[in-house]
Amino acid sequence: MYTYKTEILTVGTKWFSDKADANDTAALDQLINERAADGWELVTYNYMATSMQVKGAFVITFRKQQ
Repeated sequence: MYTYKTEILTVGTKWFSDKADANDTAALDQLINERAADGWELVTYNYMATSMQVKGAFVITFRKQQ
């Protein structure tokens, strides 16, 4: 059986594009590696842009064996 944990990682402000950039993916990598060091396994993630296309976020789900 697994325990699941979902987090939101807010990314930098976007002025001309709502897409993730290199800084955003570096922050995502850092979070994934930090959680992996604590025994969490990445299950899924998704990038969500806001309706105003100014700020987005990753929604990330991890799991850990109980």
